[in-house]
Amino acid sequence: MVNKFFGVLVLLALQQNVWAQTTPASDYRELPDPKPVNKASWAAVNDARLHVAFGTADNRYEKRNAPDNDLLKGTWKATAWKGERIHTQLVLWTTSAQSAVTVQASALQDSKGHQIAANAVTTGFVRYVMTDGLNKDGGGCGYRKPGEFDSSLVADGIDILHKRDIAANNTQPVWLSIQVPANTPAGVYKGTVSVKGGATAVSMPYEVTVLDHILPAPKDWSFHLDLWQSPYAIARVYGVKPWSDAHFKAMKPYVKMLADAGQKVITATIIYDPWNSQTEDIYGTMVKWTKKKNGTWAYDYSIFDKWVQFMMDQGIRKEINCYSMIPWNLKFYYYDEAAAKDTFIVAKPGTPEYAAHWQPMLNDFVKHLKAKGWFNITAIAMDERPMEDMQQAMAVIRKADKNFKLSLAGSYHAPLANEIHDYCIALRESFPADVLKARLAKGLPTTFYTCCTEGFPNTFTFSPPAESAFMGWHAALKGYNGYLRWAFNCWVANPLQDSRFRSWSAGDTYFVYPGPRSSIRFERMVEGIQDYEKIRILRAEFTKANNTAALTELDNILKPFEEETLKTTPAAVTLEVAKQALNSF
Repeated sequence: MVNKFFGVLVLLALQQNVWAQTTPASDYRELPDPKPVNKASWAAVNDARLHVAFGTADNRYEKRNAPDNDLLKGTWKATAWKGERIHTQLVLWTTSAQSAVTVQASALQDSKGHQIAANAVTTGFVRYVMTDGLNKDGGGCGYRKPGEFDSSLVADGIDILHKRDIAANNTQPVWLSIQVPANTPAGVYKGTVSVKGGATAVSMPYEVTVLDHILPAPKDWSFHLDLWQSPYAIARVYGVKPWSDAHFKAMKPYVKMLADAGQKVITATIIYDPWNSQTEDIYGTMVKWTKKKNGTWAYDYSIFDKWVQFMMDQGIRKEINCYSMIPWNLKFYYYDEAAAKDTFIVAKPGTPEYAAHWQPMLNDFVKHLKAKGWFNITAIAMDERPMEDMQQAMAVIRKADKNFKLSLAGSYHAPLANEIHDYCIALRESFPADVLKARLAKGLPTTFYTCCTEGFPNTFTFSPPAESAFMGWHAALKGYNGYLRWAFNCWVANPLQDSRFRSWSAGDTYFVYPGPRSSIRFERMVEGIQDYEKIRILRAEFTKANNTAALTELDNILKPFEEETLKTTPAAVTLEVAKQALNSF
């Protein structure tokens, strides 16, 4: 069954020619910006050379208009811990076409001769994608009719190509990122970034103050990051057979991006279409269910095993979340050997039909997981399901093994507080203080999520970039130990050019772009996680030293990181103050 469904998906994608314009790693043409040009912005540019200045990671610079020169700088000064990744943007703009523009960074050096090597500095042209906006109620949910939402071109993706033509009267941001090595001696490091285009060659100086604190490697971060993966989208975009060697090769760099962000969870599907075809690519099943002629069941875990092992080999190995025993349409697909065809039943939790379908599978799945040594890190996962349905499903799960873990992303339900291993609640909900304390004392993943519901903070392609970093700080404020977002790479039909989707605000379905290309949103989210880890490390140090004054100061720094603050103060403003204070310790 699984091969049949995947084959149909890939065939449809090829028939629709959705990727005819480009291959994922090649260059591509951005869509035209539907917004009018501010001609006065270009009239103020007094010559035809390539202009270069430092901007900020907080802005999405408009391609069609010249930037406000008063808000740009000739240098950049930053502060970092050892092991931290920091970033900013260079802004390039020109009234005349510039061909083959390149950006290259030097090594950084302090007064004692210590260096941060040039290969620790990366640059990438920021690319533009079509976006939309929030709905009339200020959120991002709801079906979107063509033309109903205001659309514009927005800066988000970070390119992997190192040479770019810039058209006349265009602005081109460049993402500058520095991965400070963990063994870097504390000090002030100075370097340059050189921009060349046509007859123009500009050298931009900057400096990084490295503090005497060490941020652990991402694999050692405590933050429980759970961005759901879609192998099926990668198969479609790359035009490869699902679960072939070519498919795993295509997926590897994306999984590395996740691992480098501190991802902890493997997203696995144990049924076909657990989310009722809500995404561009239907999630297939990683377990093939077969009802044999004699009425017994057989389960093929070969794809599940390959996927899990592959993810573990890339460094993501804390948890395996298996979706879902309660799909949104309550349809359960399987291959009927007697009828020689794929079919399905519809069964509601609590019915005899539901138990008869699931109990044999779970009994067999437990044996398989224990044989693989994965049982203790595997959870049956559900999201936003009614409590009564979850309790009925839990009864079947516990019958298979009383120690089978459960994972839930949804509302807080008091009766489930002690039953759920990995419990993730919505931004606007909360755990009772005693429940939160008890869960954290046990080391249980206790996290929050955002989705299309929240207008802000959010990670849409039009969201202020600082809101992505806001997530880590909000987790620290609330005492959570992680964050969940439902889609790492659920790509739309043409994700490089158009991030809009039929059901939610643009960008809701993916963080990263084919290539693989990172994004401003993804980099800023990792920034927030790094800040969370820094807060955690400092809190432990201050607690051990009984430094109550520093602990109080740390608590005060966190206070503004509430959703309510964003109604009056942009996330970038709140973050700037908080990060300066954090780096002062």
